Amino acid sequence: MVFWVFGREGEQVRPLIEAFELEHPDLRVDLQQIPWSAAYERLLTAYVGGQLPDVAQMGNSWLARFAELHALEDLGTWIREADLDTTDFFEGVWMANRIDGCLYGLPWYVDTRVIFYRTDLLRRAGYERMPTTWSEWSRLMHRLVAPPVGARYALWLLPDWSSLVIFGMQNDAPLLGARGAYGNFRDERFRRAFRFYLSLFGARLVPLSSTTQLGSVYQEFARGQLVLFISGPWSVGELRDRLPDSLQNRWATAPLPGPEGPGLSLAGGASLVIFRGSRHPEATRKLIRFLTRPDVQLRFYELTGDLPVRRSVWQLPPLRDDRQIDGFREQLARIRPLPTIPEWEAIAARIHYYAEAAKRGLLSPEEALTMLDREVDLLLDKRRRWISAGEYHPAAHD
Repeated sequence: MVFWVFGREGEQVRPLIEAFELEHPDLRVDLQQIPWSAAYERLLTAYVGGQLPDVAQMGNSWLARFAELHALEDLGTWIREADLDTTDFFEGVWMANRIDGCLYGLPWYVDTRVIFYRTDLLRRAGYERMPTTWSEWSRLMHRLVAPPVGARYALWLLPDWSSLVIFGMQNDAPLLGARGAYGNFRDERFRRAFRFYLSLFGARLVPLSSTTQLGSVYQEFARGQLVLFISGPWSVGELRDRLPDSLQNRWATAPLPGPEGPGLSLAGGASLVIFRGSRHPEATRKLIRFLTRPDVQLRFYELTGDLPVRRSVWQLPPLRDDRQIDGFREQLARIRPLPTIPEWEAIAARIHYYAEAAKRGLLSPEEALTMLDREVDLLLDKRRRWISAGEYHPAAHD
């Protein structure tokens, strides 16, 4: 069978494939490594040319596109017959693989966003742990830029759409309306999240431009000029590689605060999919079940640092004993998938564009959200026409 794996995972997964072949000596896996930058186009080209692999890694945000193309096997019946313990998977990442009642992927690893923070500088500001509400978080950040801490900035956000969308999700804002066919960013719940997001820049708690106002995030974090940043699991390895020994025990992770209490974060990551027309359906099912087995998930974490999707793996060392990743452990109980529609990546790009315009004062918040809804409605025009004609279903369109 042919297995496409992308990016760093493609470089690290080979020992697991060798272990699979030892367990199944009658099976051989043709492992093909593809850079993430080329992966999406390679998949689309292979679909058009009828040259898709048997099985592949797939980013969760791509699932809806390939489900719409009717390219993916629905794994639901097999999962039920195989008696797989689905409750051992984190619910949010499991939901990300379900589209219109069909299960198109088996979660492989999970990605989410948490807060990384300097424990010593929080104590200097009078806090033993991260707050859990927006209001208390805001008070903490104002303390961090004042004496005795005197940081240049309290917080750094990833330079993309994710933080704003997470704040909206935390406020229970429906990002899209009417079966995902309209933008819904003028909803008061998203407006409140947008106001909170913009207030962080208005108060100069967050650098307006990471590239011109702040050097290396990890370097400024080490210098104490930055105390908090929101990021994903890759930053664990970066901090362990970059920080001096004197600071290795002075940082931790925490789940995100929410409007009134502990907040949601997004359910990202990658899944394993089987393509329709695979000539080796039984072998591919054996492979994806093997790769999501708890002992193999633990080995995968040790090889890559990618977070396991199964709760039971977090009860095993070294994850169980690693206090610096407690923020991820807690956050994974509160994650939510992004809208499972093919247009999501284009919509996310427009969210980022209008957020940038508003935080720089080029548009008022109301103007930005009005224009965002208008553009999202245009992006979803085809979807609305299919729905109005009673035709739309992701698995029904070749």
